[in-house]
Amino acid sequence: MKKQYLLIIVLACLLPFFHGCKKETGYKTLIITGQNNHDWQASSPVLKTILDETGMFSCEIMTTPEKGGDMTIFDPDFSLYKLVILDYNGDSWSDKTNTAFFDYVKNGGGVVIYHAANNAFPGWKEYNEMTGLGGWGDRTEKDGPYVYYMRDSLVIDNSPGRGGNHGKRREFLVRTRIMDHPVTQGLPARWMHGNDELYSELRGPAKNMQILATAFADSAAGGGTMRDEPMLMTITYEKGRIFHTAMGHADKDGGPAMQCSGFIVTLQRGAEWAVTGNVTQKVPFDFPDASGVVLRRDFREITFEEALENIKTYDVGKSTKNLVCIQHHITNLSGDEKGLLEAEKTMVGVLLSTNASVEAKKLLLRELSWMGTDYSVNALKDLVNNNDLKDEAQFALQRLQAGK
Repeated sequence: MKKQYLLIIVLACLLPFFHGCKKETGYKTLIITGQNNHDWQASSPVLKTILDETGMFSCEIMTTPEKGGDMTIFDPDFSLYKLVILDYNGDSWSDKTNTAFFDYVKNGGGVVIYHAANNAFPGWKEYNEMTGLGGWGDRTEKDGPYVYYMRDSLVIDNSPGRGGNHGKRREFLVRTRIMDHPVTQGLPARWMHGNDELYSELRGPAKNMQILATAFADSAAGGGTMRDEPMLMTITYEKGRIFHTAMGHADKDGGPAMQCSGFIVTLQRGAEWAVTGNVTQKVPFDFPDASGVVLRRDFREITFEEALENIKTYDVGKSTKNLVCIQHHITNLSGDEKGLLEAEKTMVGVLLSTNASVEAKKLLLRELSWMGTDYSVNALKDLVNNNDLKDEAQFALQRLQAGK
């Protein structure tokens, strides 16, 4: 009996140790919302989905009292979180909450300022320094200069005028300004963003701020300044890091601005930078370029297996997104013989299936012609007699055999 009691005592002592060794599921993240001139009930769940999808963040949403409510009961413990995302534009917080947030940031807390959160708290000096630039809320020259690019030159403009403007929503071209920042490293120099509000005439303290990307506010949609306005920014405030995205106007289902792969990826990368000062996430295959917008309607990158399943119905008039995913997957497997063989076997399975289109099989034959092994050679021999595929199969077969 004494031995049993001793074992229980030892296990009880070890439990805190094992609990301490348990790996966290991700950086604990707080999304603050509850008041906004935008649809926060649509945007906040999408922000959570986008960040949770990475596996790097574990998000919870906290809502403030309604407009006009008792803000003294809004009292989050910021010290519990590695990252705070602000999807908020409403009543001022209490002095106690302001101080707690200020202490959190200056002591190294990570922050993401999302879209209309740069409209919030026009009278809070420290908050405006954290956001770098903001709009509306009676902001004028008293709150800081306009900051923008004109003919590739950064302009600090102290002229008088309102702070904050935008025209009709539209798709627009984003230009990456700093190519070697951790958030933007590997991104295209120019890429198309989904239908969104293009914020312009933002102004503020702009201290310790880097503009990572801009967009040209043309006059055709209204609200145009005919200059390149900041879209993505980073700000350092004492030990804290802030990522600021002016993009992402939400519709009921997130909509094209939040479904845009460019918005999703830069948010994910910006959030990681805000927490760690570095970015480990790779730029995905479906990041847009200047040729057009790429939407992720379920807010996540398509998998190799899904692409192979989707490509079965391919015809010439459809998008090659699934093929690009397959090519990206193969490229990432470079040097991994076992992984490449597994991919090859899966592709050959689609090639020999009865429910894949002829056009889909032609695409796969082209890919197998340069990465296939003897496994593909045996399958291609049977396809040489297929009237629909014989030319492509023969080409692939000759190419593979010549490479031996």
